[in-house]
Amino acid sequence: MLSKNQDERNVMEIVSIDTLVPSNHLLRKIDEAIDFDHIYDIVKDLYCEDNGRPSIDPVVLFKIVLIQHIYGIPSLRRTLEEINMNMAYRWFLGYSLTEAIPHFTTVSYNFCHRFDDSVVETIFRWVLKAAAEEGYLDPSAIFVDGTHIKASANMKKKARKIAPKEAKRYTRELFEEVNADREKHDKKPFDDNNKPPEEKEVTVSETDPDSGIFRKGEHKVVFAYEAHTACDKNNFVLEVEVTPGNVHDSVAFDNLYDRLSEDYPEHETIVADSAYKTPWICRRIFGSGRVLSTAYTRPKGKKGYFRPSEYVYDEYYDCMICPENHVLPYRTTNREGYREYKSLCYHCKNCASREMCTSNAKNEKTVTRHIWQDYVEKAEDVRHQKKYRELYKERKEKIERVFADAKEKHGMRYTHHRGLAAVTNWVKLKFAAMNLKKLATWKWKRSHPAFAG
Repeated sequence: MLSKNQDERNVMEIVSIDTLVPSNHLLRKIDEAIDFDHIYDIVKDLYCEDNGRPSIDPVVLFKIVLIQHIYGIPSLRRTLEEINMNMAYRWFLGYSLTEAIPHFTTVSYNFCHRFDDSVVETIFRWVLKAAAEEGYLDPSAIFVDGTHIKASANMKKKARKIAPKEAKRYTRELFEEVNADREKHDKKPFDDNNKPPEEKEVTVSETDPDSGIFRKGEHKVVFAYEAHTACDKNNFVLEVEVTPGNVHDSVAFDNLYDRLSEDYPEHETIVADSAYKTPWICRRIFGSGRVLSTAYTRPKGKKGYFRPSEYVYDEYYDCMICPENHVLPYRTTNREGYREYKSLCYHCKNCASREMCTSNAKNEKTVTRHIWQDYVEKAEDVRHQKKYRELYKERKEKIERVFADAKEKHGMRYTHHRGLAAVTNWVKLKFAAMNLKKLATWKWKRSHPAFAG
């Protein structure tokens, strides 16, 4: 039995750090995939040319943060400790084995006070542009969903407060169409009296007020943020909108879709789950000449009663037909955009199915239909077409895979940052690192076909 001679720990050797990093190491692939000198152009206006002490190379600062996000290291302090001991990390930064690594506070200060939101956004776009130039982006179909990120906030430190309800993006457009519909039916239009916004009571974190309460099924109740994300057919993240954890997916969709429509006007299909199948979103997507591929929605209704889908709309006569073939004529259109159809009491009073239809004391049944319901029905029709049915099946391999990788491999399950702006930058840098990793891997396989398998 042999024993290792511990004296070899003190042996001095002359080596090149380049020879110690494997030729197929991920950081070598990333270094070849993109020209990091472009970072100088991005940040040059943030530095003074003839005043102050010499700064840390901005490329080094960004590479340090890339290492953190690529390998899912929880904090900058831990990242700098790892870099200090890791030869591949030192090689990537251009540091020798004995050269002093920047202090983590220097990196943190620059990203907190010098590199603002616009710089992070530019870095995110720069990586996407590089992927597009290589022909790797395929935004013909865009997959959209949201994932929650646990906030750095203690659930025991919270307070209740009154906050105004956020006005919906489409409020003005809906109001105008509601009045047009009422006038069409000889009803008096509503007055636009500019009512003050409604208020609601919310739970707010005293540690991180920008976060929001997240409750879902049997999950533990926590303060969280939500990253509403869009990716292409090749799993490149195209856009992200970060909100408090209590903002619904359909509410955050508008800002996300604005940027997607501007940056990728060529997209043909939006693939999303049933949370996005609202009248406004359906109208917006189908109205722009594109298609929403979404999921089946379980019929809603009171147990023991007819389902809403059993009441059939007659477009020609603008009325509803109940399961007993009685007509429910139009009565009014309410402020929320729903047309109300009410039954005739003498039909319902002696109806054999009344107990399955209504318990109204006046023997009246009211059925509602949104003025944009036609667009929702288009989404339901599209769901049965083979092309879009197959696209929706890919959703678990696209956007869900992006979230799984981000959380399991890149440390996005929770964040140490506080404040919406800081968390947004943190998420965008993480997705930029993921896009860069994919870009580098694909380019390396293309230039090294023998290793493609």
